[in-house]
Amino acid sequence: MACETEGKMLDREVLTRGTRAIFDDPRRGFYLIAELDGDPAGCLLVTFEWSGWRDGDWWWLQSVYVAPQHRRHGVFRALYAEVDRRAHAAPRVIGLRLYVERGNARAQRTYASLGMEEEPYKMFACAFVRFDKQGESS
Repeated sequence: MACETEGKMLDREVLTRGTRAIFDDPRRGFYLIAELDGDPAGCLLVTFEWSGWRDGDWWWLQSVYVAPQHRRHGVFRALYAEVDRRAHAAPRVIGLRLYVERGNARAQRTYASLGMEEEPYKMFACAFVRFDKQGESS
C-alpha cells in the first residue's frame, strides 16, 4: 500500500513490529480484513484518539487498502459499515476520521458517499528519524 500510494518501501522488520503491537495491546486499535470468496480483498486499521473537548474517542481509519482486482466491488463500503456498527455500539466513540491524499479524488468521492465530510483542518507533522538494529535510518 505504501509503495502504491506514496512510492515508499517500508522496512519489513519495523512494519512487522508495528503490526504486532496492535495485537499485543488492543488499546492501540484493531484491524479488519475483508474477504471475497476466501481471498483477502481489503483491510484497514482503526486507532483511537482521545478528545478532551468532547470527552470521547475519535476512531481513525488508517492503512485503508483494497486489492486492485477487488476495487469498485463494495469492499471498502463493507469494511466501513462494520467500523461504523462497532463505533455506534461503543458508548465513548464520538466519530470516525481518516486522512486521504489530496489528489485521490476517487477515494474522496467514496468517503463522501458514505456520509463523511471534509474537515477544515490541514495536517502538519514532525516525523522523527528512527534507527533499526543495524543503525540504518528508516
